[in-house]
Amino acid sequence: MTTNRLTPRSRGLRQLSGLAEDRIWARLRGGAVDGWKVRRQHPIGRYVVDFACAPLRLVIEIDGGVHERDEVVLNDHYRQQEIEALGWTVIRFTNAEALTDPARIDAAIRERAKTLGL
Repeated sequence: MTTNRLTPRSRGLRQLSGLAEDRIWARLRGGAVDGWKVRRQHPIGRYVVDFACAPLRLVIEIDGGVHERDEVVLNDHYRQQEIEALGWTVIRFTNAEALTDPARIDAAIRERAKTLGL
């Protein structure tokens, strides 16, 4: 699958997001964290990620309870390896972390920018 073929899927996923993703999106949209533009349900390679900050090559995934199942953990591992092979850094937060401590996500974006010297 190419990125162009994933675009309709990514648009559909935006309509199906959960509470944690919606709250994080409200926090990140419009460059709210130091002006860094973040895209929601963004295609990368053959996957659609929850959030991506292209200038930082940073993927932010918000994982619900299903991500604790063994087969999903394994799939997430391979998926993350493929995304990282494309030059992206992937960080993960649980729904609970995203809802109770959203400032950690802001801090992760800032830390990535600092690591890159930006």
